[in-house]
Amino acid sequence: GDSVNQTEGPVTVSEGALMTLNCIYQTADSAPFLFWYIQHLNKAPQFLLKGSTSDQKPKSKGFQATLVKRDSSFHLQKQAVQASDSAVYYCALSDTVREGCWGAEHKP
Repeated sequence: GDSVNQTEGPVTVSEGALMTLNCIYQTADSAPFLFWYIQHLNKAPQFLLKGSTSDQKPKSKGFQATLVKRDSSFHLQKQAVQASDSAVYYCALSDTVREGCWGAEHKP
């Protein structure tokens, strides 16, 4: 089945440093969608960015992830992190079928 292995637990950053968080995924889908979420202390998780075969280097709020299909990886990076970037980060995986269904549900 589908699975994701990632850097786990709370991430405490040193201001100005480069942060890299690892995400390795496994799926039979040839065109998966990968996601990163951020969860600050006592807050709900928030969507950060989404990658796909058509958008392999998504960027958002100073973060960038790189989808490398041959490595099945979707690592997240941020240059010059700030104290406010200390949080729990989640990598998630979705196949194209479910993505398509969600899209259909949200159409008027």
